[in-house]
Amino acid sequence: MKRIWLLLMAAILAFAPITVVAAQDAGAAGEAAADSDDDDDATGAAMVPTAEELTIPKGSELMPASALNGDQIGLPPVSLSSQIVTPLVLGAPDSEFAVSHTDIYLRANQAYRWDIASEGGLEYKFHAPGFFRNVWINQIVIADLEVHMAGPPAWLEFDATGVITVQFQTTRPGRYDWYVEGLDEEQGMKGTITIVP
Repeated sequence: MKRIWLLLMAAILAFAPITVVAAQDAGAAGEAAADSDDDDDATGAAMVPTAEELTIPKGSELMPASALNGDQIGLPPVSLSSQIVTPLVLGAPDSEFAVSHTDIYLRANQAYRWDIASEGGLEYKFHAPGFFRNVWINQIVIADLEVHMAGPPAWLEFDATGVITVQFQTTRPGRYDWYVEGLDEEQGMKGTITIVP
């Protein structure tokens, strides 16, 4: 019985967000940081490489995301500060259906900041339902206005050019689809977000 309890506790701790442990270790450092309560300062944050810059094994899209290793593919190590995801740009002045990149790799138990931008002349409805349900959304920032979440957003909608910043903590490995509603199949405005251990 004791062995089962220990295995259960180890499994629970393996998926606990790193911010809980970091908050316990922060002590007095957390009090000094309390003067600045937003996460908008990204000075010195690590930049997550694009999928093209990582060492992704051939055929990895057929294996579960939990079988990949963030160290082996070249992701930055887990840190206590937010890392910056390469911005995703939807559309361009000369191509309404352009996408800056389609596949994104992140590490589990890491805080991130991700700018999603619209530069085309269309209305874009960015959907990532599985991803939004499997991360902890800290806040969404639009033009220095913050939206604090108690659950996942249904989608992010761009009616004009601009940037929406999503600040989140990854919690569980997995491969999640993202797409722009109505422009995903014929126009190819879709991709994946893979969270690896």
